[in-house]
Amino acid sequence: MFLVLGAAACGTSSKPSTSSSTTVSGSSHSALSGPLNVFAASSLTEAFKAEQANLKTRNSGLTLTFNFAGSQALVTQIQQGADIDVFASADTKNMKKLEDAGLVDPPKTFARNKLEIAVAPGNPKHITSLADLEKPGVTLVLADVSVPAGKYARQAFTEAGLPAPKPVSDELDVKSVLSKLTLGEADAVVVYVTDVKAAGDKVEGVTIPDAQNVVAVYPIAVLKASKHAAAAAAFVEEIATGGGRQVLQDKGFLPPS
Repeated sequence: MFLVLGAAACGTSSKPSTSSSTTVSGSSHSALSGPLNVFAASSLTEAFKAEQANLKTRNSGLTLTFNFAGSQALVTQIQQGADIDVFASADTKNMKKLEDAGLVDPPKTFARNKLEIAVAPGNPKHITSLADLEKPGVTLVLADVSVPAGKYARQAFTEAGLPAPKPVSDELDVKSVLSKLTLGEADAVVVYVTDVKAAGDKVEGVTIPDAQNVVAVYPIAVLKASKHAAAAAAFVEEIATGGGRQVLQDKGFLPPS
């Protein structure tokens, strides 16, 4: 999905800044100007949209285009030459693929996340644990093993001493997993805490104990081929150390460390 934030009409120029500053406080905020294409993991949708709204009030010359999808799918698009400026992944493995290929600047960890079971409101199947997801009659949907959320979910089953799960469907991003639940096509799914929070009263969350849970680490980086390097670096700093950090925590993400 692509989301465009248009430049507001005012006296500031929409021309990208040539400043090399990467801090976002004070006058260096001027670096956040011009067009930026940002590829981000699906679980970041609500947080990045909220940060987009915040940036609009301070940076009228900034135009953001977001592409939210599974981290693995975004990496494939980048490897195939997609024209982007910033990549935010839901795991370090996919980011490392781009690092090893020399396609990104050194990434920064900007958030963490945990897994949670999501069920229909009222928990009609009375699910209280990962073990309950393997009971007969429970329709389970997970992200595919190639997706960070799917990889993490299977790690959680291993940590709980359970056999490998047998989902009826393996989805290619975490939002598609959650939609299977809200559409009534699954009794339970394993997604991120932040996805459960974003879904509101459409779902109910069942906590996975820390001893069985997996912490997802989110890195963000500027693409070396970015045509708007100063603005891209300023956006990364905004997310990693600026106002974006508070927005992420408001949406349920954990601090980066």
